[in-house]
Amino acid sequence: MTMDQCHRSYFPETFYYLTGIFLLLLTSPVNGWRPWANTTDLLYSPSKKYEGSSDLIQLKYHMGPVLTANITIYPIWYGRWGKSQKRIIREFINSISAVDSKPPSVSGWWKTVQRYTDQTGANISGNVRIGAEKNDRFYSHGKSLTRLSIQSVIKSAVTAASTTLPLPINSKSGVYLLLTSDDVYVENFCQDVCGFHYFTFPSIVGYTLPYAWVGNSGKLCPGVCAYPFSVPDYMGRGFKAVKSPNNDVGVDGMISVIAHEIAELSTNPLVNAWYAGEDPSFPVEIADLCEGIYGSGGGGSYMGQMLNGEDGATYNMNGIRRKFLVQWVWNHVVNYCTGPNALDQ
Repeated sequence: MTMDQCHRSYFPETFYYLTGIFLLLLTSPVNGWRPWANTTDLLYSPSKKYEGSSDLIQLKYHMGPVLTANITIYPIWYGRWGKSQKRIIREFINSISAVDSKPPSVSGWWKTVQRYTDQTGANISGNVRIGAEKNDRFYSHGKSLTRLSIQSVIKSAVTAASTTLPLPINSKSGVYLLLTSDDVYVENFCQDVCGFHYFTFPSIVGYTLPYAWVGNSGKLCPGVCAYPFSVPDYMGRGFKAVKSPNNDVGVDGMISVIAHEIAELSTNPLVNAWYAGEDPSFPVEIADLCEGIYGSGGGGSYMGQMLNGEDGATYNMNGIRRKFLVQWVWNHVVNYCTGPNALDQ
């Protein structure tokens, strides 16, 4: 989702025409991403192959660039992060290009994203890797961040310092992934937002760079942003949380949000590529269309058929060594949500 959609973010290099939109975006609500769909917004036809399929969805290409070059993710670890937490997130990112992983796999999930092309017919890159990383363990901008101060954190990460090397500037194929620890609050976090993506403003950062923010909700709101590994109180005793695949509710909940943001950044980095709707300041992107769908039959309040590990953990795809629960994304070729764990795969 874009910043104005709560879990999006776009980056342009030739985006100056968007300057007039910036002020609107700064004052309008973002489309916050949540791990399940809003059941009051059921746009989908139950007669289709999946709840997520519909002939009413008109996802269009608006002729803008997509990430066709090798994609490099630059993690920025803001706050206190444990080594095991970093390993989980790193392995997920590395699993995107791990084509030899056991099916259903994260790399199989990414194949749907790769179907999207630019105006030359070039596909989204299948090569996604982790680049240089930054640690901001002393909360350089405090423990309460706004959307604008998030850009200041990124500026600090890409600006030369006396003791550490800055992150490289990569506006063509870089994704700057800001991850906040479980004691950091970000504007609208736990209310409308679990994560979002956008692009940095040259007036703040000095460059136009695509970035995404995702927060660890483990202490603040796991029932909102780490569902189904935690269940909100209002759902009542009839709903029980499932076991997370890597024994970390907050981080396991982040994985699907990270996936959501990377998929949308890759297909709509400048707010002028792949999205549904007529308003580029409020686009509906390929992961938004499948929020809450993790398996066959998913839609509305039902997440779909998932898998259970020998340890009782719930997941739907394999990484290099670990298991993950990741939402599906929209496949514009067949016009419904797809994932590697579909029953007909």
